[in-house]
Amino acid sequence: MRLTVAKLLKTGKKNQEITLKGWVRTFRANRFIALNDGSTINNMQCVVDFENTDESLLKRITTGAAIAVKGILIESQGKGQLLEIKVSHLEILGDSNADQYPIQPKKHSFEFLRENAHLRIRTSTFSAVMRLRSALSFAVHKYFTENGFYNFHAPIITGSDAEGAGEMFAVTNLNLENLPKDEDKKIDYSQDFFGKQTNLTVSGQLEAETYAMGLGKVYTFGPTFRAEKSNTTRHLAEFWMIEPEVAFCDLDGNMDLAEDFIQEVIRYILINCKDDLAFLDQRLTKEESTKPTIERSAMSLLKKLQFVTENSFKRVSYTEAITILRNCKPNKKKKFQYIIDKWGVDLQSEHERFLVEKHFKCPVILFDYPANIKAFYMRMNEDGKTVRAMDVLFPGIGEIVGGSQREERLEVLKEKMKALDIDEKELWWYLDTRKFGTAVHSGFGLGFERLVLFTTGMSNIRDVIPYPRSPQNADF
Repeated sequence: MRLTVAKLLKTGKKNQEITLKGWVRTFRANRFIALNDGSTINNMQCVVDFENTDESLLKRITTGAAIAVKGILIESQGKGQLLEIKVSHLEILGDSNADQYPIQPKKHSFEFLRENAHLRIRTSTFSAVMRLRSALSFAVHKYFTENGFYNFHAPIITGSDAEGAGEMFAVTNLNLENLPKDEDKKIDYSQDFFGKQTNLTVSGQLEAETYAMGLGKVYTFGPTFRAEKSNTTRHLAEFWMIEPEVAFCDLDGNMDLAEDFIQEVIRYILINCKDDLAFLDQRLTKEESTKPTIERSAMSLLKKLQFVTENSFKRVSYTEAITILRNCKPNKKKKFQYIIDKWGVDLQSEHERFLVEKHFKCPVILFDYPANIKAFYMRMNEDGKTVRAMDVLFPGIGEIVGGSQREERLEVLKEKMKALDIDEKELWWYLDTRKFGTAVHSGFGLGFERLVLFTTGMSNIRDVIPYPRSPQNADF
């Protein structure tokens, strides 16, 4: 197995001969190579005996070049590292043209790095972000496996719109330049590959519900797609969703699950990703220092993560939250962009962050939302106007989780579908679960990129996924 920088820094024994491979970050004074192999945020300093090394070889040691070094691991003679390699043999594995290589050892804008997304992983920031993303992914599977959940692979191609928003990408193999038409001169989808109109999924929830009603506890963790033409720092056209569904679980149990799950996966990275988090915490602190004082975050990255793991989530009804927001100073003095003036409005990020950061000063779970701003599958409360929905709100980001107790009563569900003009024939299989052994069940959805955004301190969601897909952008 190839030796890595991470392993050497953790368990390497001094005065042993080793071979290390990686990419050159910097090469200074014709002597000191900062070598990184992606296993850690830290570089390994490799000291070259330039007097006894061929000059033509030294000229090929440029930023971005892939090299292999052989030498003795010794205690570092300089500052900034504990160990270094005294190089006895050096080999260039892949040259890097110094004049053309875009990722030079200097500060680059994130916009520039998005234009070079295939190379941005070579930077310290993006390597840290992507290692954290990987660790979070592992923590997600670890948590659900240890808590008796079964991983469910929801279909990516579907004929249903779980959210009812209609912002879906069509899937077809029809000839777009010669579309077949029916008698009404509409597209004849019966001639399409699946014999009907299909799309890329916006959620695996509905299918996961059917499996929860047989396996008890399931979760999806897969790609989902939204054709929403929103070019903001918080939206992607392709993203990953985590969606647990649990039979015999009401809203209270659902809130317990969401709180425990989020706290556990964040604890995992606090324990296992200390170097990357320390680097990202320092990066964010520097970035915040350039902002006007009023716009700076009150908490460092590490403090925000600890804020979530060390505080119980406050549970507040939507109605109580509206009362708080209507009477708060920012609302009365019209500091909010969206003024809260009545019950029934959908909350914006500024309202959610006020509740978390200013009023309760802890993560918040809002529940019992107005039925008319939530999806058809959420269980109607006895008051006839609210549903058993819940959103988890975090500092700096607002909503990070959305979920509900699902409507298990067949007739009530059919009435809601009818009111929203949702065709029962399209979801006959979903209704069957309410006919045959229906039971109280609940679940939630967590956009994985939102979680990575929060835990890394990045400000743009396009910087926490390897190759972002957004309006007018499908490069790489």
